Amino acid sequence: MSRNTLLGLSIVALGCTPDTPTGWTLLESRPHDRGAYTQGLVLHDGVFLESTGLYGQSQVRRVDPVSGQVLARITLPAERFGEGLALLGERLYQLTWKSQVGYVYDLTSLALVDSFSYAGEGWGLTTDGSQLIMSDGSATLRFLDPVTFDVAREVVVRDGNSPLPKLNELEYINGELYANIYQANWIVRIDPASGQVRQWLDFSSLVPRDKQGSSEDVLNGIAHDPATGTLYITGKRWPEIFSVRVDPPTP
Repeated sequence: MSRNTLLGLSIVALGCTPDTPTGWTLLESRPHDRGAYTQGLVLHDGVFLESTGLYGQSQVRRVDPVSGQVLARITLPAERFGEGLALLGERLYQLTWKSQVGYVYDLTSLALVDSFSYAGEGWGLTTDGSQLIMSDGSATLRFLDPVTFDVAREVVVRDGNSPLPKLNELEYINGELYANIYQANWIVRIDPASGQVRQWLDFSSLVPRDKQGSSEDVLNGIAHDPATGTLYITGKRWPEIFSVRVDPPTP
């Protein structure tokens, strides 16, 4: 068993260690804006929707998936630090870091149509098609009603019996939750009902050379193409988005 010390705690890598196959296959790489401090990534109708962070720089963008060119964007107020992004119906939902406010945008125009509040920090956001699922940097995930934004339930993510904190960017794929682990090169696959980690995926080989060892420009960004099963992976201020095929979890 291997232990990941980047988190400041012991992580047992289930079915995946740095010395064994990573559980995925690289398909290709595409350009990504090096100025994008990526916090959330969604693929819809062949176009990336991206939330970026940092005070005075936070945006929601529509991005060409081949060239990386920004096709449209809206900018948050300078005092807001953008975080996770999710698409549900014809609405985009975006969290902010410490402001305890989220924003709702029209999918087509990116116009702001609503806002909502929540307790604590906002990190990652996704949807299972009926509820919003958010992370706050802890081991707990919240399931929110997308109309009232009330917390319908919470689940603690555990690796075995140990809570797993620093859950960040989220993506719901075929009944599973995929989550970045902040400041690490791992993505975990989670059972959303029980919170149990099903598999660890090591993406350290994708980290650009000039980002290795960086405490800020880390792996963060997961998008899924349901038509092909392709997973898209990137990071904060990374020059590329990588498309990969993920293997079934090891029993």
